[in-house]
Amino acid sequence: MTDYICALDQGTTGTTAVILDDELHTHAQITREFDQIYPKPSWVEHDPEVIWQTTLATIGEAREQADVAPESIAAVGLTNQRETTIVWDRETGEPIYNAIVWQDRRTRGRLQQLDDEGLEPKVRETTGLLLDPYFSGTKIAWILDHVDGARKRARKGELAFGTIESFLLWRLTGGSTHKTDVSNASRTLLMNLDEGRWDDEMLDLFNVPPEVLPEIAGNAECLGRIRDVEPLNDGTPICGAAGDQQAALFGQTCFEEGDAKCTFGTGAFLLMNTGTEPVESRHRLLSTAAWELDGERHYALEGSAFVAGAMVQWLRDGLDLIESADEIEPLARSVDSSDEVVVVPSLSGLGAPHWEPDARGVIWGLTRGTGAGHVARAALEGIALQNVDILHAMERDAGEDLPDLKVDGGASDNDLLMQMQADFLGCEIVRPELTETTVLGAALLAGLGADIFPDLESIRETWRKDRRFAPDMGESERTRHLELWQEGLERV
Repeated sequence: MTDYICALDQGTTGTTAVILDDELHTHAQITREFDQIYPKPSWVEHDPEVIWQTTLATIGEAREQADVAPESIAAVGLTNQRETTIVWDRETGEPIYNAIVWQDRRTRGRLQQLDDEGLEPKVRETTGLLLDPYFSGTKIAWILDHVDGARKRARKGELAFGTIESFLLWRLTGGSTHKTDVSNASRTLLMNLDEGRWDDEMLDLFNVPPEVLPEIAGNAECLGRIRDVEPLNDGTPICGAAGDQQAALFGQTCFEEGDAKCTFGTGAFLLMNTGTEPVESRHRLLSTAAWELDGERHYALEGSAFVAGAMVQWLRDGLDLIESADEIEPLARSVDSSDEVVVVPSLSGLGAPHWEPDARGVIWGLTRGTGAGHVARAALEGIALQNVDILHAMERDAGEDLPDLKVDGGASDNDLLMQMQADFLGCEIVRPELTETTVLGAALLAGLGADIFPDLESIRETWRKDRRFAPDMGESERTRHLELWQEGLERV
């Protein structure tokens, strides 16, 4: 009998459920978008109940589309937007506040205080991370400090914290499982990166009571079993979980030291496998847990740009420049160049390697002759150029140039953007047949955990290339683009 895997990808703008068989053929894929909540400038929230309802709905619709019986689903895998933070009541399962999203900047004042006290080197040494509102630690403390009685209840063990996969595990198992995986735990500012455990010194520094924390588990093991979730059978094991970017790294079969990928989603996320030892970045990148399999932990260097696909969404929803996201490529191709218009897509601050949480987006170099096509082309160039800063920092940390970069995510389907990325980086871009490698990574981890796939080599054989993009830009033209980009950065 064929074994099926239900893989769930709970992302920043929507929830996706995919049903795959044991040969990784896709039988169903359902996505439901949900609204973002912006209570104040630079604040970003989600309604956790809406996330839960979209999760149930997509599972049910995917099962119906695949025409698969519940008993045929052998395992469930989870992947998620990572640093987004939820605190809920252990008895009722109800969140005590909206989810605070990874893009949210409300805690930057507290982090600036810690930086002024000279604490960032200690934080970086312990966690691999920098002092930025991006991460979960200060989000947890903010909720506990701004919801009446929450901190007292937390100390009494009445509240639970989790990133999204932890919240979904709790709900999917009927409240019987409070766990996270090592990749998500490493994004909280609270985990000791070398030892894979919660760090008492970091808990004290960020004022997070240990009573709210989940157990840290590996990425391909039984994390819990389905209970009272109608689209699935009770007892179905949840055998794999990873943060979305680590799941994409796994889905791209970047199993060897030096393998790297870039996911083009809401933001752009570059990760490089650094093997079984964490690498301390000298260029303000992050060192993070990639995955833990059979007790062996692997690490990655990471650089994140907070806005990539979200820039195209803003051109659509904020400026009405396009009606749908797929119109951006033909509009950008309607002109031969951006005519030295520069777009810096720092709508949620600048991420690696700059780490400027208060940065604002920039459209610079406008003239009377500037049209919509120039702005669209410059926006795509800005998405690609911010990745150049990250990858060059990564190459300096690794001590060698990358021969190629694997890409995935929705925006990687944009051929013009991928050619720009190859041109600005000066290396080949490799796109797989299946660009939704985040959810694929969750499925592969679940398949490993359920013994559907015997080993990594059997998984590697499933990866198939769609297209390579080779650099096709002269050195002088590339240099001019990079110079204009640096001038744009000075204006954020």
